[in-house]
Amino acid sequence: MIGQEALTQLEMAGDYPDIVIGCTGGGSNFAGIAFPFLGAKLRGEGEIKIIAVEPAACPSLTRGKYAYDFGDTAQLTPLTKMHTLGSGFVPEGIHAGGLRYHGMAPLVSHIVNLGLVETRAEYQLGCFAAGLTFARAEGILPAPEANHAVKAAIDEALRCKESGVSKSILFNLCGHGHFDMQAYIDYQAGKLVDTEYSAAEVAMALAGLPVVD
Repeated sequence: MIGQEALTQLEMAGDYPDIVIGCTGGGSNFAGIAFPFLGAKLRGEGEIKIIAVEPAACPSLTRGKYAYDFGDTAQLTPLTKMHTLGSGFVPEGIHAGGLRYHGMAPLVSHIVNLGLVETRAEYQLGCFAAGLTFARAEGILPAPEANHAVKAAIDEALRCKESGVSKSILFNLCGHGHFDMQAYIDYQAGKLVDTEYSAAEVAMALAGLPVVD
């Protein structure tokens, strides 16, 4: 619904985004903002760049495998084709808890597999820095999950500034950081670290994928 509302609001404002960005864990946040614009793009109603941003510590889209897997760690759900790190994957304890999921929504996985959207993985320190930049400018403290979209939006805006090209950037600011103040306190105190899922861990987790004939 948020994407449908954004379409209507942008029409009222007489504008249309060149870039749409959403943070991506299980896929609902990203799909909610991006799918209506993707539909318009596929209907030939406007060219647009769509970016899905996930944490580097849980990189199902950028480093996972597009395969059939269980949607839960107990392996009780039906098998679903998606980008996955393996149902046995245990993510690092990053503060963006809503993005710590081993798989990705099948529809989001499908459009990524078709090359219709761009994917990025960001480290939490850069995301928290972007969140504080946004808070100082807008007076809104984003949730740690939303900071991934904020980071990508700032990066895109800086590219526009460097190239001298004006673009409209739409990103989904979900939640707020007031329930995650300890995360910001820890960031400011230098207690947070960047973590990355190693190639060996990726291979080990993917080795346990179910065999599908």
